[in-house]
Amino acid sequence: MTAVSARPTARGRTYDDLVAHVRAGALGPDPSTLRIAVAFTTRQAVRHDGRGTGYRNEVLSLRLAEAVGSCAVEPGELPDGALDDCVGADVARLLDHPLPAVRVAALDAYLMHVTPHTPEHGARPLALPAGSSLEKSRARARAVVELLDLPDGGTVLVVGVVNSLLEALRSHGLGYVPCDLKGGVTEWDEKVVTDALPAAGRCDALLVSGMTVGNGTFEPLREHALRHGKQLVLFAQTGSAVLPRFLGHGVSAVCAEPYPFFWLDGGPGVVHRYRCSGGAR
Repeated sequence: MTAVSARPTARGRTYDDLVAHVRAGALGPDPSTLRIAVAFTTRQAVRHDGRGTGYRNEVLSLRLAEAVGSCAVEPGELPDGALDDCVGADVARLLDHPLPAVRVAALDAYLMHVTPHTPEHGARPLALPAGSSLEKSRARARAVVELLDLPDGGTVLVVGVVNSLLEALRSHGLGYVPCDLKGGVTEWDEKVVTDALPAAGRCDALLVSGMTVGNGTFEPLREHALRHGKQLVLFAQTGSAVLPRFLGHGVSAVCAEPYPFFWLDGGPGVVHRYRCSGGAR
């Protein structure tokens, strides 16, 4: 894969910086002039053929003009009134909403509207083939893991356990430390740690879910990668338009997957990959 440069303007050095830039209208239209037309949630339960475990997903999505911004939440966590709060509200108001998921989805929708996933903004599309849920999961995992540049035997901290990602890392000769706030074990009965930062110290690179933006754990991981010069690769359904803004500021690459996600449809799909200029091929 050819290394590319992401070129979003006035890129925030921290998450709070980015939000402040948006509030000030430094990246595009005044967010108080833009209103959310549609708010919806997507719920999924899955257990792939041949897998011994399953999982559930729930995602809040907000529609701003042609753009959709999303933030995953723990199933059942989102109050019933959240959708009513969002519909017809302006983006500036939602950036101050008490629920983190609403704030993140609003920011994602705004940035998707201002800087969609196009080559002009540094994105490189990669087609995902049609197939079963497991086939598409594995194809997405390969697209993500290809963004890492580590020799055989390297160890990756995986924050947000996805069994297909662990499988892809194995196929690339890489070890991993699985981490997820839920804990538990992987498909292969490996213990899942719940505290990412202590585990990060013994890993060569970080492979991190965009869900960390929604639960407030992204910034410490970004700072760790920046301070220690480690690769931080993000796979992002949550905040797919937000996280490319941190390329060169602790983030080395992003596999962005805006709504609709690969698990919603058996047909072909697309992810958008970003990489720092001069990054690994």
